Amino acid sequence: MKTTITTGAGFAALLLGGCAGLGDVVAPPQLTQIQNPATIAGSQRVSMPLPAPTMETAAPNSLWRTGARSFFNDQRAAKIGDILTVNIEIQDSAQVNNTTARSRTSNTEAGIQALAGLEGNLVGSGVSLDPAVGFDSTTSSNGTGSVNRQETVNLTVAAVITDRLPNGNLVIGGSQEVRINNELRELLVSGVIRPEDVAADNTIEHTKIAEARISYGGRGDISQVQRDKYGKLLYDQIAPF
Repeated sequence: MKTTITTGAGFAALLLGGCAGLGDVVAPPQLTQIQNPATIAGSQRVSMPLPAPTMETAAPNSLWRTGARSFFNDQRAAKIGDILTVNIEIQDSAQVNNTTARSRTSNTEAGIQALAGLEGNLVGSGVSLDPAVGFDSTTSSNGTGSVNRQETVNLTVAAVITDRLPNGNLVIGGSQEVRINNELRELLVSGVIRPEDVAADNTIEHTKIAEARISYGGRGDISQVQRDKYGKLLYDQIAPF
């Protein structure tokens, strides 16, 4: 009786755990909470080579300041917390063809001319000592490989300035999540930009972002179907062939 109760309790716990896991699969993917944009670019402060410091000539009675671009206030993002738009237009293609061929042939022979006087008796009996050892080897290898890849990505995301380096460059980070039905798409971007590269409409191209980190992916029903199961992934890791 005690064994039956223990078995029933274990089965009930397993059933409840399975129902909880099933609920996570059936429920649609949830949007993450709004976070500090500084965590997207990384909690570690960015350190890069800096130019030698320069001294600006003071001109208190002048309307023009050294390095200024206009007399009026610049509305482009330049301070920590300002927002700018990043345009991502990636058109990448690569084509590689490799062919490898290798062939080798070797022939080795070794003979015994004297064997402590016994060679006469051996030769007389019809046994030959020349060559005593012979070895032939032939190997060949042929390999052919090709890569043909083409990618096109057109995306736009707003990023926040999270840090300002001593030389004036800006560290940016931004994220975007869009959920359609049970599929969630996530876009992450971070890097270092120059204030001069920000256009008049407060946008910047991804090609002008140094140390750019761009990630675009998703999770949900479609992504789950395209992803291999844990059993197959484990088998691929331990399979010797």
